[in-house]
Amino acid sequence: MIYRALKLIFIGPIVKLLFRPWVKGRDNVPDAGPAILASNHLSFSDSIFMPLMVKRPVVFLAKQEYFTGVGIKGWLTALFFRLTNQLPMDRSGGEASAQSLVAGADVLRRGGLLGIYPEGTRSPDARLYRGKVGVARLALETRVPVVPVAMIGTDKVQPIGQRFPTIRRVGVIFGRPLDFSAYYEGADDRAVQRIVTDRIMQELQRLSGQEYVDVYAATVKARLAAEREGESEERHGGGSGGEATAAGP
Repeated sequence: MIYRALKLIFIGPIVKLLFRPWVKGRDNVPDAGPAILASNHLSFSDSIFMPLMVKRPVVFLAKQEYFTGVGIKGWLTALFFRLTNQLPMDRSGGEASAQSLVAGADVLRRGGLLGIYPEGTRSPDARLYRGKVGVARLALETRVPVVPVAMIGTDKVQPIGQRFPTIRRVGVIFGRPLDFSAYYEGADDRAVQRIVTDRIMQELQRLSGQEYVDVYAATVKARLAAEREGESEERHGGGSGGEATAAGP
């Protein structure tokens, strides 16, 4: 009830008025029955814009950190994500991530729409990165179609690190549902999961027009963070050396 009120009465009309989102291929989203909406991930706001373009409720798997923040900000963030039909997703890998997928499978078995970002995290530079196989595992185990979704321009609205969005138009493209029934018997096979995931990413690249990078986005983010830390230490060390020189005879 709260989700519907936010979508139709409060958040939805305001967002549509300000950002004038355009949509293509909305008819590719099934009117009934389960399906996975697999989207590229450019911005925090993707989880706001995409559900507004779909008549049915969409449940998202969102990173667990959004639900575990501290203080008033953390509480408000967690409340917002729960009210907007989002479930915590543990991205640490292994058994923890597998357990997180169970909640998504439950949504699909109840006939719902599940939104998921195969890249696992937002793109650090607007390119499309290698997909994680969780999306394939869900699709094969629950035997549901996958609708590829391309978010267009949301990285310009709210880049990583920008607290408040910039007002400009965004777009959402829903591709034709992908049928992976030929792979159902290999649901537990990692190689099969990789084939299915790569097929989804190929379609996302075609719809979005993004440059594809066959590396995990999280790996790139970790490298960039390490480089920034190294540069910071270098500047700090250089500064100390300069002070010592200036203090010398």
